[in-house]
Amino acid sequence: MTKVVVLGSGLVGSVLAADLAATRGFRVAVADRDEAALEVARRRAGRRIATLVADCGDPRVVRRLATDADLVVGALPSHLGHAAVKATIEAGRPCCDISFMPEDPADLDALARRKGVPVVVDCGVAPGLTHMLSALGVRRLDRAERIDIVVGGLPRRRTWPFEYKAGFSPFDVIEEYVRPARLVEHGRVVVREALSEPELLEFPGVGTLEAFNTDGLRSLLRTIDVPHMRERTLRYPGHIELMRVLRETGLFGLDPVEVGKHRIRPRDLLARLLFPKWTFEEGEEDLTAMRVVVEGTLAGRATRLEWTLLDRHDRDSGFSSMSRTTAFPAAAVARMIGTGLLSAPGVHEPERLASMEGVVESVLRQIADRGVRPRLRVLVEDRAAAPRTRATARRSRTTTRRRSR
Repeated sequence: MTKVVVLGSGLVGSVLAADLAATRGFRVAVADRDEAALEVARRRAGRRIATLVADCGDPRVVRRLATDADLVVGALPSHLGHAAVKATIEAGRPCCDISFMPEDPADLDALARRKGVPVVVDCGVAPGLTHMLSALGVRRLDRAERIDIVVGGLPRRRTWPFEYKAGFSPFDVIEEYVRPARLVEHGRVVVREALSEPELLEFPGVGTLEAFNTDGLRSLLRTIDVPHMRERTLRYPGHIELMRVLRETGLFGLDPVEVGKHRIRPRDLLARLLFPKWTFEEGEEDLTAMRVVVEGTLAGRATRLEWTLLDRHDRDSGFSSMSRTTAFPAAAVARMIGTGLLSAPGVHEPERLASMEGVVESVLRQIADRGVRPRLRVLVEDRAAAPRTRATARRSRTTTRRRSR
């Protein structure tokens, strides 16, 4: 019996715990300091899980929880992720983590190797699934020239004024609006302001969305050699401008300001006022829109690999789409770690899994079994590849093969 502890019982952690608890040979506990959050996990998984009231923001507590388990799955907010993963490694336990930690998890690689444990980080939907598909696309082409990722979690019903609700930690959402975005252009890393270069896109099944630069490439900047790469977040039109206004007003700031006799961080005040309006109501439905494009050459022909995912709230289970698309890839990888199929010591970014025979393919099969199905479309030019310009791109005729994974 493999003992698993899930750190965090939030929107995603509770779904992770429920999914892993349905795995034969796994005994799952979920830890959180919030009893109400643990009640959600109990309701979703029934008697199949144990719940532990514990402060997962304390590395000493995490180390103790890890010592009592065979495998740790991290589902904490980003600012707690790095310390929790480090404490898990120090306890000598393998880990799969989904937190969007601001630190570089590669700095824990030497420790994980020394302890002899595998650690997979950034293992959600984006980063996570997007990185796996990007690397899979690069592996399938003879040469990759461009990676373009767009992804967003959205409420199915648009409501004024924000046109948005948060499917994961709202603090982490705000990070997308303030953290500078790193892109790759002509082989060089460039930095763009968050919320910059907005563009309207048509997404099948949803309609018009707006995309803006975000810092989601992360480890792809150093693990994959592709001359053009970018990641953008999707929202309903109008949301970007509103977030720019809030940011320019200073409401995303972390430096305290004096208000009467008190010193208050603007972001804390904004969170108190804003987050209740960004919380999904019971039964309110969401969707996840994702597209990963890898362009290059194959057998001398210009080739475009395009994975598209449109996932919706699951009414039968009650799981939100963002919870499903984030939790299921992590649960798939956790199962492979727990059963010994993924055992190489060290810190592994999700794109590195594409170099391990059959791992990404297994992840895609497992999430497809749960209804999360990225669709692959392959477009190949009729003629041999030539240096591409905008003019030749317009003139090129393509053939299309559709596949599902």
